[in-house]
Amino acid sequence: MPATRPEPLTQSYSHYSSIPEKTMEDEGWILGVDEAGRGPVLGPMVYGVCYCPKGKQEELKDLGFADSKTLDKGERDSGLGRVIGAKDWLGWAVKVLSPQDISSGMLRSSVKYNLNQQALDATVQLVKGVIDLGIPLTELYVDTVGQPNAYQASLATRLPRNLKITVTKKADSLFPIVSAASICAKVTRDTIMEKWMFAEVGLGPDVVGKALGSGYPSDPKTVQWLKRSVEPIFGFPGICRFSWGTCERLLDEFGKAIRWYVAVKNRRKAVQKNE
Repeated sequence: MPATRPEPLTQSYSHYSSIPEKTMEDEGWILGVDEAGRGPVLGPMVYGVCYCPKGKQEELKDLGFADSKTLDKGERDSGLGRVIGAKDWLGWAVKVLSPQDISSGMLRSSVKYNLNQQALDATVQLVKGVIDLGIPLTELYVDTVGQPNAYQASLATRLPRNLKITVTKKADSLFPIVSAASICAKVTRDTIMEKWMFAEVGLGPDVVGKALGSGYPSDPKTVQWLKRSVEPIFGFPGICRFSWGTCERLLDEFGKAIRWYVAVKNRRKAVQKNE
């Protein structure tokens, strides 16, 4: 899988495919956006894009893409193979948001960086990254986050004005270019999860167990795995999104409360200074 890395996932990163050879089409290019892994308490959220010349849309349909959520693993892997095989006219990219970055943003002490804002930023970064490669994008198709009109307006303020933007629910079922993006995102996330490398010394599947379940907080197997994995002082391994309510509740139940006396002392000094 070309978009994964042979080291622990501790920081977010982007991966871009090689630039398609047919980049000088006068008709312009279309690009689709979709994500995988928004809801799980385990692992990254991955945003994917696919792009091609407008004149290649019939060939895109012939490749037989469908929403990745309707496909089994073999079909998704085969779909990514078709994307890579069409590299002379079809390009793709992914933005992998690490669990630590997701949760650190959501738990900022100042301005919270919620998941919707992180999703918006990932989309904008990928689209601008493709434009920076010299791809003459003219149309953008996006599977919505929240209300389509509001999300489309947010994208429009941050992307080139000449880019026609279509944001809708179920875009991955309506537009083949979004279906292809969905496959890129899903296969990337699945591969990372299957080959997860723990950054924590001495921690691995033989220690915490392999029964991760689906990774969703509603899955009893996932919850049981989290219970086995929590460390009373240091919390959860890096695969966990520690800002999720499931993790917070388990920390309250199994973790040890820590009082940061230095922080408390400094806060008192600041209060006294302002009095």
